[in-house]
Amino acid sequence: MLRTCFLFLITLGRLVAALNETALFTFNGFSGANLSLDGMATVTPDGLLMLTNGTTALKGHAFHPTPLRFHGANGRTVASFSTAFVFGIIGQYPDVSSQGMAFVVSASRDFSTALPGHFLGLVNAADNGNAGNHLLAVELDTVLNAEFRDIDDNHVGVDVNSLTSVRAASAGYYDDQTGSFRNLSLISRKAMQVWVEYDGRAMELDVTMAPVEMPKPKKPLLSAVVNLSEVVTDPAYVGFSSATGIIFSHHYVLGWSFKLNGGEAPALNVSMLPALPRTTTGNKTRLKVLEVVLPIASVVFALALATAVVAAAKRRAKFAELREDWEAGFGSHRFAYKDLFYATGGFKDRNLLGRGGFGRVYMGVLPKSKARVAVKRVSHESRQGIKEFVAEIVSLGRLRHRSVVQLLGYCRRRGELLLVYDYMPNGSLDRLGEGRRPPGHQGQASNVLLDAEMSGRLGDFGLSRMYDHGTDPSTTHVVGTIGYLAPELGHRAKAAPATDVFAFGVFLLEVTCGRPPVGEDDAQGSQAVLVDWVLHHWRNGSITEAADPRLGNDYADGEVQLVLKLGLHCSHPLAVWPARGLACGGLSSALTAT
Repeated sequence: MLRTCFLFLITLGRLVAALNETALFTFNGFSGANLSLDGMATVTPDGLLMLTNGTTALKGHAFHPTPLRFHGANGRTVASFSTAFVFGIIGQYPDVSSQGMAFVVSASRDFSTALPGHFLGLVNAADNGNAGNHLLAVELDTVLNAEFRDIDDNHVGVDVNSLTSVRAASAGYYDDQTGSFRNLSLISRKAMQVWVEYDGRAMELDVTMAPVEMPKPKKPLLSAVVNLSEVVTDPAYVGFSSATGIIFSHHYVLGWSFKLNGGEAPALNVSMLPALPRTTTGNKTRLKVLEVVLPIASVVFALALATAVVAAAKRRAKFAELREDWEAGFGSHRFAYKDLFYATGGFKDRNLLGRGGFGRVYMGVLPKSKARVAVKRVSHESRQGIKEFVAEIVSLGRLRHRSVVQLLGYCRRRGELLLVYDYMPNGSLDRLGEGRRPPGHQGQASNVLLDAEMSGRLGDFGLSRMYDHGTDPSTTHVVGTIGYLAPELGHRAKAAPATDVFAFGVFLLEVTCGRPPVGEDDAQGSQAVLVDWVLHHWRNGSITEAADPRLGNDYADGEVQLVLKLGLHCSHPLAVWPARGLACGGLSSALTAT
């Protein structure tokens, strides 16, 4: 009798163990279901398992409360198992969602250190990929995360201890009739069913999915050979995890069945499953929002467009130029005002080189060639003679002479001409000695510019003759600098070749004496003419005393006397002016004599 009772107890224990190893459950809806929930997970009144409730950057978990014995009798292999579940994802927007959900087999239900967002509430940045996670997941991912090498933003993946899937495929199924692949959108707001099956002997995991109303397709979506003996612990928990990112989404499970130790999980009764929430209210809300937002957005857009149009008009006006048909032949010598504007920094005073008799001169760097240039702004209000004026500018631009500053081209706009010259880095002769001229001094010496090799070049060459174009021929108009103008010009009002000799003589006196052609007499406070002052010294026999005292003793008396006398000779009345050739010859003789 005792022996019979003992055998009965042994048989009963084995039966209980067998029942424990063959875990089986089915939830056609979750009303009254005994589940372990955390985070945002909850069961709605109509029986939906809602893993996330529409809050951003949060997570939710739902697990079967009892751990299951996954390892076989030998303790070295993982038993076969099968599960089926119906899910639905409803995002904030019809075509956008985040982040996803997963079916999970885990050693623990504690995911307190896991992060939401692209970590799906399963791991964090530090332990992702750690073998100690003992984690198997089948993810339904709706965001492409390059960090985890996702294939797209709508895929199913098999994850082992890491969110970098060992195998992944775009969501969809294979048609049993044609064998063709049909895409499914995980965020379509429609219910879909997933089957996960693991063959413990073959160590093969199959994942299949289809619309909820379809039977299970014969061909799985993806298959992965995975040895779970070192991954799945004994015992382990089964359940779901979900997380949201910057866009809120609702992740739902409508039904779930599971079977351990052979065979397929029980089929879910689709007709008994709770329905996904309707999104009509959300659509109405969005429509109301659009009714308010669209008019405001339209007004803002109209204002922005008007502002852009006004700004464009101002910009066009700012860079407007005068162009006429006859200028077509001068195209290569014409500069765009926009280029000159940016080259000179908007003609700011910091780039001002000086003020001449014909306008201000600015230093600039051309945007394309990066060449340094000098830009002279010349007022030219009259349209009379402008064609001849520009033609002469272009002619001067073709002139190549070692003693003339090269004129590169021009630009016309708003009653002014802009003339572009080579840049002379050492400035003008009148500023060679610091402090020799007060600011704003205009004189012939200021028209002699020094290049990088300290060679002198004449600036404004021919400009005074060109300036006569456009003036009324019946009026008297003398162009030049007081002190350099020959007395005869006041009577004839027309320059002759010989009048250049007078200006040359004054130039020699100015450079040698360091005084302006017309200045204030220190003794009497009246206007003193340089020519008369030097002539006075010559008559008194003290012509060398007219030399600039800042020259010190670094010169020969004979040189100074010769240059001063030549200057006086050129500045005599017209009848005794030497010819230009003789004047230049006299200066050359002085230089040769030294």
